[in-house]
Amino acid sequence: MTPAAFRPKLPKWAIRGRAGPAVRWCDSCEGRRNMTYTGDVTVGGPADTRELPGLTITKVSVGPMDNNAYLLRCTGTGELLLIDAANDADTLLELIGDIPLATIVTTHQHWDHWQALQAVQQATGAKTAAHPEDAGPLLVTPTDLVRHGDTISVGDAELSVIHLRGHTPGSVALCYDAGGALADQPQLFTGDSLFPGGPGNTEHDPKRFGQLMDDLEARVFAELPDGTWVYPGHGKDTTLGVERPHVPEWRERGW
Repeated sequence: MTPAAFRPKLPKWAIRGRAGPAVRWCDSCEGRRNMTYTGDVTVGGPADTRELPGLTITKVSVGPMDNNAYLLRCTGTGELLLIDAANDADTLLELIGDIPLATIVTTHQHWDHWQALQAVQQATGAKTAAHPEDAGPLLVTPTDLVRHGDTISVGDAELSVIHLRGHTPGSVALCYDAGGALADQPQLFTGDSLFPGGPGNTEHDPKRFGQLMDDLEARVFAELPDGTWVYPGHGKDTTLGVERPHVPEWRERGW
């Protein structure tokens, strides 16, 4: 069965609302003037970029499932990390350019999140990383197997690995807080485990749904502040503050 990231009875990517605008810097703009980052990207459209302490994040939408791919650049060393080589290798390689790509992280095993993995890895020679429970279906055997509590480095920046079981057995989220500089506003890449409007699809399996909700509550909502910015695997961004009041509703409805 083709896995779906979104839940039934909701709009396409289960958008309840959208997070407010953030500030980014546009490297190509004369004078490095402030630009507004929204995270609203479409397939074939331009990428959206924001600059944070220690890290630049570029978001692009690719493929027939409107997957989000995220290119992270350490502002100190220039090293690159790609989250989900989902589709359209040409677009991703153009985004990467001539800068060496160090690592590709696959958030989970579903086919729509790694269609360009082999092509991008072969073109760049990048290391690859995934959770061991989701590594099997990937066409590229991961160089690094990552587990809950591990860290993944991109230059001087470190991302914390959060294992979120339920959408798949080995789904992971990645959290960046700039070594505490963004303690009130961490950046969280959730793959298909958390979206605006609810958790990822667990195919009406009560056990999987319960596990995902347990992990989201214990490992995300209990640990991270409302200012946490959420970058999902499809669709628009959100914040934990927007989603937190609705967690009991998700539990009650069962999806």
